[in-house]
Amino acid sequence: MKKEEYEVLHTEGSRPVKMWTRGVPVEEAAKKQLRNTATLPFIYKHIAVMPDVHLGKGSTIGSVIPTLGAVIPAAVGVDIGCGMMAAKTTLMANDLPDNLGPLRSAIERAIPHGMSPKTRGHRGRDVGSWHTPPSVVDAAWLQLKDEFDAICLKTPKLKNTNNYRHLGTLGSGNHFIEVCLDEQGAVWFMLHSGSRGVGNAIGMHFIELAKQDMRTHFINLPDQDLAYLAEGTQHYDDYVEAVGWAQRFARNNREVMMQNLIAAVRTVIHKPFQTHVEAVNCHHNYVQKEHHFGKDVLVTRKGAVSARAGELGIIPGSMGAKSFIVRGKGNAESFHSCSHGAGRTMSRTEAKRRFSLDDQIRATQGVECRKDENVIDEIPMAYKDIDAVMLAQRELVDVVHILKQVVCVKG
Repeated sequence: MKKEEYEVLHTEGSRPVKMWTRGVPVEEAAKKQLRNTATLPFIYKHIAVMPDVHLGKGSTIGSVIPTLGAVIPAAVGVDIGCGMMAAKTTLMANDLPDNLGPLRSAIERAIPHGMSPKTRGHRGRDVGSWHTPPSVVDAAWLQLKDEFDAICLKTPKLKNTNNYRHLGTLGSGNHFIEVCLDEQGAVWFMLHSGSRGVGNAIGMHFIELAKQDMRTHFINLPDQDLAYLAEGTQHYDDYVEAVGWAQRFARNNREVMMQNLIAAVRTVIHKPFQTHVEAVNCHHNYVQKEHHFGKDVLVTRKGAVSARAGELGIIPGSMGAKSFIVRGKGNAESFHSCSHGAGRTMSRTEAKRRFSLDDQIRATQGVECRKDENVIDEIPMAYKDIDAVMLAQRELVDVVHILKQVVCVKG
């Protein structure tokens, strides 16, 4: 391992923090948050930090946190299983219509998105003229229903959440759907979403239980959002079960949206085409058991992607910037991980204060997308330079494809 590949934050009495951040800015508040996490006694070996790192709620976004004997629910967060899906098609750039507006409209009708009452759920869900086929959602829900019912027996309030109703919906914020072109002009479909309302409810419930456990046992922490659940307790077992289910919900949610995205495109492009020529479906907010440095440990990736040797992943740029399909190098020191995107350099409020609608229009030139004041917070300049981010993690992944979006639907 070349020492110059990463920098190390050392704090007396805590685990090291290894940072693949050379050439990209890291805010001091994020470093402080990382140091706080590294003081916890159950951190295994070290914390790995990706180049898109920035301050987060509960735990630093862009961090990989391995633990032995405990899990931190706020480190996983409330957008449990949030991640990316991309599928290469047999379409080429010249198969796309000259006017991409109707294509974007068809996608927006096909997949509920945003926060309007129409798009918060579905049962006979009608968004514009498009009806999501109930069979698609029902088939996905059948894979999840029995385990969810069992979880609700232990935590009844989860039953009255948007679970089935949110399956196949995008959400808001930085969630998106894109039509992209790769370096050869091949058309890709790509989308970003997670476990929606039910994942949020699961995350919030267990974050509060962890905080209650800390108060019950008089455990003082540098940050209350680092409250943890200890292995061997009922709360720990219930969380591991619920978070695993939410991650499966998130994966199924992306699959349902991809099916509906493909069907929508076929209503506009009548040339026959195949999809999933190459396909990736990966989480970037999740926890799972893995084997590292001779031990089975829980690895929490908060805004990070698994990058085992040969494993494909997705690193999206910001709205208007390029994205990357990557292949992992299996770097042991990073716990086989890479970044999940470019990473914000400023808050949404600051982006809206600093940039204008004209800035947004210029930054998204050539992309068929919303160009209004409600998406200024997603302007590319609110994010780190994706090229610098990729350079900083050159020992973690190889680039397989470079994608540039031509259509972008924002939640």
